[in-house]
Amino acid sequence: MPRIAAKITGVAHHVPPRLVTNQDLEKIVETSDAWIVARTGIRQRYFAEPGTATSDLGLEAARKVLEQTGTAPDEIDLIVVATITPDMLFPSTACVLQERLGAGRAWGFDLAAACSGFVYALTVGAQSVAGRPGTKALVIGGDVMTSILDFQDRATCVLFGDGAGAALVESCAEGEEGIIDFMHDVDGSGVQHLHMPAGGSRRPPSRETVEQRMHFVRQEGKHVFKYAVRRMAELPQTLLERNRLTPGDLDLLVPHQANQRIISAAAERLGLNGDRVVLNIDRFGNTTAGTIPIALSEATSSGRLKKGDLVMLLSVGAGYTTGGVLLRWAY
Repeated sequence: MPRIAAKITGVAHHVPPRLVTNQDLEKIVETSDAWIVARTGIRQRYFAEPGTATSDLGLEAARKVLEQTGTAPDEIDLIVVATITPDMLFPSTACVLQERLGAGRAWGFDLAAACSGFVYALTVGAQSVAGRPGTKALVIGGDVMTSILDFQDRATCVLFGDGAGAALVESCAEGEEGIIDFMHDVDGSGVQHLHMPAGGSRRPPSRETVEQRMHFVRQEGKHVFKYAVRRMAELPQTLLERNRLTPGDLDLLVPHQANQRIISAAAERLGLNGDRVVLNIDRFGNTTAGTIPIALSEATSSGRLKKGDLVMLLSVGAGYTTGGVLLRWAY
């Protein structure tokens, strides 16, 4: 397969300061620490204070990665923000961040692919800078999920947290390897199983939609779980095979952090032990588009991810959307 001549040269993350444990949730919804841990693996997550927007979290993550890489805001050519909780329907959160960062020469847009948002946005950013030396894309994945959670629905409100991550993507030098390949797909039959029913053009906000609590996440967990377990194993196998690789060649699998049981099942089917799978859902919950860049940021800062490592990014999200990116870590 032809390579994409682009690489990640920096990654950072930011979460709000308010830590919320399962015991804290026991006080506001009928649930228990034992129930949450057994079914999801989550022990805590971070909640943004009311009024905090996705751009606030994304701005902090972006500033960190620019500082880390010694990049000035006016060096950025493109900003792609993966989110399902934009500051507002329009203009895009990318426009808000372009102004707040002072990245005056950058163009940008938002991308809505739910939990697969970051890997989709990374692919777009990579293809935009590939073969164009000196160009740089800022790819941000983040969500303030608490803004669309129904705290009367104990099945969903315990799953999510707030957070954002940012990656700097640049063109590869001659002979350098970065992003090797990607595979994304959509199965629209999953729309009914994980969605927010109102707020768009089909059901604009009204007294009725508010009273029926239609502006919150709704999920049929069993359907989503079965689909995610299957696709999280199938897609990486196909992506590896077409690049004449096997799961044994991977140094690290960085999956979307939706459920520990989903991740464990996928890893088992791929024959990967825990040392080669990033798992931090216990500390952050599901931050939707933020999970993969947060995981990458932690893996890099801890030394778990090193230059030259072969890495697979993997996600399944609402839609259903599925995404995988195979890359060689560049720093």
